[in-house]
Amino acid sequence: MKIKRISALILAVVMMLAFTACGSKDTSSSTSGKTYNVGVVQLVQHVALDAATEGFKAALKDQLGDSVKVDVQNASGDSNACATISNNFVSKGVDLIMANATPALQAAANATTTIPVLGTSITEYGVALNIDNFDGTVGGNVSGTSDLAPLDEQVKIITDVFPNVKKVGLLYCSAEPNSLYQVEVVKKELEKAGITATFYAFSDANDIAAVCTNAVKNTDLIYVPTDNTAASSAGIIDGICRPAKKPVVCGEEGICAGCGTFTLSIDYYDLGYATGLMAAKVLKGEADISKMPIEYAPKFTKKYNAAICKELGITVPEDYIAIEE
Repeated sequence: MKIKRISALILAVVMMLAFTACGSKDTSSSTSGKTYNVGVVQLVQHVALDAATEGFKAALKDQLGDSVKVDVQNASGDSNACATISNNFVSKGVDLIMANATPALQAAANATTTIPVLGTSITEYGVALNIDNFDGTVGGNVSGTSDLAPLDEQVKIITDVFPNVKKVGLLYCSAEPNSLYQVEVVKKELEKAGITATFYAFSDANDIAAVCTNAVKNTDLIYVPTDNTAASSAGIIDGICRPAKKPVVCGEEGICAGCGTFTLSIDYYDLGYATGLMAAKVLKGEADISKMPIEYAPKFTKKYNAAICKELGITVPEDYIAIEE
């Protein structure tokens, strides 16, 4: 009888230990998991790029929670700094690099052929990466999202709202290949409409005032494409164009908010968020980045700068929405 009781006691203890061990194993597995390290190299601080970065981070947080760590580094408008930041991310062995703006993408793509690189706020990937006959998929370790709004529709803003304009100055940064791509297309579209279009290129923020002043003297209207240097110097452009009563039409909302009258714009937060969703799929192994086509903004909105339009006495068409101050 004693032997039976002892055996039963031993069996109970063994079962209890087994149950405890199983419970400990389950708890351990539920709290363990991979931590993803993502590096963000952003060319410069301005409204559009900042919004794209915030959208990117929000999407990663929504998809991966606390298992992802994002290190955002700003190059302060310096392409060489983009290269330094990208190389540092590579040496640290990050799991993915998000490159915000064209020079950042170029630097990241040059820094690694193995770590996934996603671009955002890139106008045209074929131009940015020197790809002939670009078919929409970069291949290799690069993909991302584009902020290109239809350029013919941007020209239509000029011809519809400013029908008496005869000469347009195309103000852009010569160091940004995607800016050159945009103004070349816009120039052709303007010339189709019988409007003279002239390039006014500045090399960096240091000579934008002189170039802009020259453009204002010789044209009826200024067009500024999606251009990072112009965006960070919108106050300078406004300080020259507004007193001269010369309207500025812009390629994106952030620039228009600083110096423009009208724009056909996208939501950069949404664009960044879409990039973050792509990143989450890559990190979780749900998508092969070499096969991911470039994604584009789902919608475009006609917007206007209420303060500048009022000061210049411009009548705003009913289908435009005021930019929030």
